[in-house]
Amino acid sequence: MSQTSETTAKAGRGARGRKRGLTVGRVFTTPGVHPYDEVTWERRDVVQTNWKTGETIFEQHGVEFPSTWSLNATTIVTTKYFRGALGSDRREWSLRQLIDRVVLTYTKAGREHGYFATDEDATVFEHELTWMLLHQVFSFNSPVWFNVGTPSPQQVSACFILSVDDTMESILNWYREEGMIFKGGSGAGLNLSRLRSSKELLSSGGTASGPISFMRGADASAGTIKSGGATRRAAKMVVLDVDHPDVEEFVETKAREEDKIRALRDAGFDMDLGGRDIVSVQYQNANNSVRVSDEFMTAVEDGTPFGLRSRTTNDVIETVDARELFRKIAQAAWECADPGLQYDGTINDWHTSPESGRINASNPCSEYMHLDNSSCNLASLNLLTFLKDDDTFDVERFEKAVELVITAMDISICFADFPTDPIGETTRAFRQLGIGYANLGALLMATGHGYDSEGGRALAASITSLMTGTAYKRSAELAGAVGPYDGYALNSEAHKRVMRKHAAANDDIRTLHTMDATVHSAATRVWAEGNRTGERNGWRNAQASVLAPTGTIGFMMDCDTTGVEPDFSLVKFKKLVGGGSMQIVNQTIPRALRRLGYAEETVEAIVEHIAEHGHVIDAPGLKTEHYEVFDCAMGERAISPMGHVRMMAAVQPFISGAISKTVNLPETATVDEIEEIHFQAWKMGIKALAIYRDNCKVGQPLSDAKAKTTIQPAPAEQVEPAAGAAPARATRKRLPRQRTSMTTSFNVGGADGYITAGSYPGDGLGELFVKLGKQGSTLAGVMDAFSIAVSVALQYGVPLETYVQKFTNMRFEPAGLTDDPDIRMAQSMVDYIFRRLALDHLPFETRASLGIYTSAERARQLETGVYEPVPGDQETAGQEPGAPEPALAPTPVTSSPVAAPVPASVHSSAELMDLKQGREADAPLCMNCGIKMRPAGSCHVCEGCGSTSGCS
Repeated sequence: MSQTSETTAKAGRGARGRKRGLTVGRVFTTPGVHPYDEVTWERRDVVQTNWKTGETIFEQHGVEFPSTWSLNATTIVTTKYFRGALGSDRREWSLRQLIDRVVLTYTKAGREHGYFATDEDATVFEHELTWMLLHQVFSFNSPVWFNVGTPSPQQVSACFILSVDDTMESILNWYREEGMIFKGGSGAGLNLSRLRSSKELLSSGGTASGPISFMRGADASAGTIKSGGATRRAAKMVVLDVDHPDVEEFVETKAREEDKIRALRDAGFDMDLGGRDIVSVQYQNANNSVRVSDEFMTAVEDGTPFGLRSRTTNDVIETVDARELFRKIAQAAWECADPGLQYDGTINDWHTSPESGRINASNPCSEYMHLDNSSCNLASLNLLTFLKDDDTFDVERFEKAVELVITAMDISICFADFPTDPIGETTRAFRQLGIGYANLGALLMATGHGYDSEGGRALAASITSLMTGTAYKRSAELAGAVGPYDGYALNSEAHKRVMRKHAAANDDIRTLHTMDATVHSAATRVWAEGNRTGERNGWRNAQASVLAPTGTIGFMMDCDTTGVEPDFSLVKFKKLVGGGSMQIVNQTIPRALRRLGYAEETVEAIVEHIAEHGHVIDAPGLKTEHYEVFDCAMGERAISPMGHVRMMAAVQPFISGAISKTVNLPETATVDEIEEIHFQAWKMGIKALAIYRDNCKVGQPLSDAKAKTTIQPAPAEQVEPAAGAAPARATRKRLPRQRTSMTTSFNVGGADGYITAGSYPGDGLGELFVKLGKQGSTLAGVMDAFSIAVSVALQYGVPLETYVQKFTNMRFEPAGLTDDPDIRMAQSMVDYIFRRLALDHLPFETRASLGIYTSAERARQLETGVYEPVPGDQETAGQEPGAPEPALAPTPVTSSPVAAPVPASVHSSAELMDLKQGREADAPLCMNCGIKMRPAGSCHVCEGCGSTSGCS
């Protein structure tokens, strides 16, 4: 793959008004070699079932994907994005067809609209875009994959903002427009603050209904369309300004409905999300947000009154205590997670087009914020693909990727269709784009940065600044090639002011390490170059970047983390291409440990600890100061709520729009804590914030993880004794007078010892003798007694596996390096003894579930990607250490440093973490396949089928 000089844009020079297209250089591709010829393709079968009902919900055989793509990515792309009727010849069956359908449409439109200087530049653009999609470097948002290149309308936008005026005609039109957007599978937001309050008069002399009453009709419409056309809830956002006279009723609306849900549930009604009785409850199809002004927040800070204003005259018609209203907002959010807050002053201070109108609302996930009746098409970069083998960030390639993606996104507006004429007109006039990223959490961990750390925030801010700076630089170059956006002339001074604000915020980043300093230096350069180019050409786009949830497309790119989120958990659930599923330890963890300077033996021991416990606490050899690198969204070391807020504040100054993210709080969180988070978010310059307190909502289906207390199911033949009956007495099975035994000498941390293990004839371990210390010493006596106790228990039927589970990872001195090539590090003598016994006497499958492998198995994993013996390998439990290994054939399967079988009841990472923690996380079940979902931005996404709870 060749790297050429920077992709450049030749702005119009010479004769006034003459435009020249872009010159595109190769960055990822090789001249004369098509990207498809550089990868290994394989055929797979995709079968998707609802695990609860056993019903097959999707089946397509023989689909074609690169061998490097996971089964999960294959399944989601096949089920979600391949077009054509199942079983017909017109049905897409290869990733090549999907990519070609989209990329060739973009390239054709780019040629037609003058984006490329020559046909060769168009060809290079086509190949570069194809290569990045093929290698999961980025992805367009879902509507692009759904619609582009098909006979359907070419809708490319996922985010819509509508508007409604204080007339019945406008209100009814709102219902219609919103319904058409829902019908197409997208969502929309709008601000209802223009509607008169229930405390104001109509021109006829009657009293106005107020916006809350009209919300009922819209909610019912959304619920009906959802029921008729999809299984998920409709995605919508309703916003009300804090100075609206009906704001208190708006704040309490969903909290009162939640009380109703509890009462009906206690009366025996089915109030789960999707239950037959939940439809009787109102306002469940929208996210609610209060738009708070700086004036209101200052009144909260100072403890002064605040005026609610008439919608018709703007006169103050009621005065309220600002702190009391702020408390009511926090109380309602504590009770039911709604409303969220949108900080109007910050939002409009960063508005590039204020002369054309204020920013009043957002899309349902709160990342897109711009003019009413507008839309935004999104694309997200996979940050981990830019991390080089030496753990440095590939700044040059990142810049080129941003330039190519922004170019493609802008081209799409030229041919795109829109659900309403006003949305189409506004979008074509302002050309709002939303480039963003995924895998930030994985990148930070891989580079040894804690998510909630100064170094982590400095790197995240630098990368985000480089992304948006490069996007606007390319936008300025596009303006020179094909002209600025139509609304630029009216808003030029405001647009330039916001560009200077971004550049000034970049100057305020304080870097801590070489990596973030390098990225920040590049960001400083591109902001300076871009602003100079923009002064000359203007800009092609009023908006360039947002941070979206990246739920479905994140799975398409095989990302560990979505959007700006940290890693969900250290232990994950993974489907295997050959069938079945495994528990895996995040691949990022070994890379992070090596980056932090740990020896390979220590890395293996830490990874095994994580596989067993799901966290790093007390991991052997791991320094406590490095714990923060492995903090996650959930688990024993979950990131604190303010840690999430601080990350949002670090990256917000470098995002044109906003950030889709919910700050999760434990069930024990107080209203005071929510108030503090809301207030600090305003102080830190965040544009929008939503909180969610665990178990605050009733109307959602939850898994039954509390009933699952062990990973290993009880044997099928085990029968529980009848109530009141005494348990059956165990029978001791003694070993024969002559039996086979094996003696192993060992050294742990400088201390020597011997293990003698006697076995039943062909029937497993039956006795254990351990010699430590001199004959007659206290240590020798204690170990003799311990050996007798273990031996007797083994003969009474206690499985060796139980002892291995209990005694491995026990920590006490002596501990440290051993002389055993299979167990390089031990936390204690007991830890070593039972690891050795497991290797000598337990079958591979059982050892794998415990994360215990021989050195040969670990070497095999490094060479072939799997620990398992391949066909023809004669390795058996009890094989003598050091025995020669048979020749191995490499198996092209991607695996994790530790992979273990999972019980049949587990179908997602969220369910796996529930099992490990012994408690259930508060998340809905996917209504498509029944799998427990996990957070993605301000919604939830299903790992099994890619469905979301409201975000595209």
